[in-house]
Amino acid sequence: MSPLELDFDSCYRAVSARDARFDGRFYTAVTTTRIYCRPICPARTPASRNVRFYRHAASAEAAGFRPCKRCRPELSPGDPGWDLRGDLIGRALRLIDDGAADDHGVSGLAARLHITERHLHRLFVAELGVGPLAVARTKRLLLAKQLLTETALPVTDVAFAAGFGSVRQFNAAMRETYGFTPSELRATAGGPARRPAASHSPVARATPAGSSPAGPGAGAGTASLPVLPLRLRLHRREPYDAEAVFAFLASRAVPGLEVADRASYSRAVPGGTVTLTPQAGHIALDVAVDDTRQLARVVARCRRLLDLDADPAAIADALGQTSLAPLVEARPGLRVPGTFDGFELAVRAVVGQQISVAGARTLLGRIVARAGRPLVPPPPPLCSGPAPTRLFPGPAELLEADLQGLGLTSRRVATLEELAARTTDGRLDLDGGQDPAEVVTELVDIPGIGPWTASYIALRALRDPDAWPTGDLVLTKRMAALGIPDDHIERWRPWRAYAALHLWSSS
Repeated sequence: MSPLELDFDSCYRAVSARDARFDGRFYTAVTTTRIYCRPICPARTPASRNVRFYRHAASAEAAGFRPCKRCRPELSPGDPGWDLRGDLIGRALRLIDDGAADDHGVSGLAARLHITERHLHRLFVAELGVGPLAVARTKRLLLAKQLLTETALPVTDVAFAAGFGSVRQFNAAMRETYGFTPSELRATAGGPARRPAASHSPVARATPAGSSPAGPGAGAGTASLPVLPLRLRLHRREPYDAEAVFAFLASRAVPGLEVADRASYSRAVPGGTVTLTPQAGHIALDVAVDDTRQLARVVARCRRLLDLDADPAAIADALGQTSLAPLVEARPGLRVPGTFDGFELAVRAVVGQQISVAGARTLLGRIVARAGRPLVPPPPPLCSGPAPTRLFPGPAELLEADLQGLGLTSRRVATLEELAARTTDGRLDLDGGQDPAEVVTELVDIPGIGPWTASYIALRALRDPDAWPTGDLVLTKRMAALGIPDDHIERWRPWRAYAALHLWSSS
């Protein structure tokens, strides 16, 4: 199915079969009930004459349908068609997931993409039938619905966590779109008992998004404010090789910033920590942050970190017909681990040039210890054992830091400083706003960054499914050992990033 059109017969067959491969690709709206569902909804399949199909949840809601309480569309994995696209619509949807529209409005979103607001609206209407404002509003409502159902957050905190500017706006949006208030939804959903409102910090709600109320200059009273843990479910497409993803992240965990093994992954994020744990059918996300308005961004970045929106069936179908067939058959759910922050991944790639993974971890730990801010106040532990204690430095912080004496060569330090300078002044956008090809071109223009480093950044930070780490020694050796000639690399398009992971994993 193309991004522009949905074939009715194909969609209806998928709904009738409750085919999980189509979950997140489209939504089924029933005209008699005015409810829209996921393709896997266990409810009785409606008659075809009463069905409409929509590419995006926002399109269904704009047409007057409300989400099903049984299959819960807010739990759908992201549409892989949008996830892998590097065009304006694909990048705009990723930025909306990241909270760009909530923080800066549609005008700020358009500016991030270097186009006019009018042109952005025209593109959205052409492909989705609704504008970016409606998409952002639906994202907020669906996150709020999940928080009301799965957590004990007070309704007031749910409103701000989901990105609404006020409780009144939140209540009005829920009643207008869904036909019931937040309290009514929580009562019928049978979720956790509501947490007393007094237990959650009101200062956190008054803090600007993306900052910490306990940051520099915070008073002693602020430092004692509670940071309350929440647990959310992040759904994925099966099969999912959780062991491989978590092992990859564990082998590269930076001291002070991350704590990871094959069964869990924890890291510091602005204002607190997150812990990801694989469970049957989903990933458990435990969040402890001092400002719940970071939740939407945290959820979106954790999904990208674990590559939860990939389409393993499409990848296996394509690569399974090539010389990689034995590897794909052995690891059908292999994913490409992403990153929580694009600039952080770029620094990792530069530091890791021509040294071992263990050596890179040591150097990155020193950078975090010298330039990264400590978490203040320390968040409550989300699991037993050591906890992350420091944030990874942002580009401005890295520019100000003295990186001498850490074991980095002077050339490597100069590369990191230039990378930080270009990210700070906006020439580089490593979190989804810039065309991937433009980012790669800008990266290789930096002295000390070659094609391999730029491709590796594209593979993990830019989520380019066709990125190929040119000149990678391990890939060259594995291909030679398996008898795969170099010209087969072109046969793996557009999934060469996943081909690289299969080859790396086979070593």
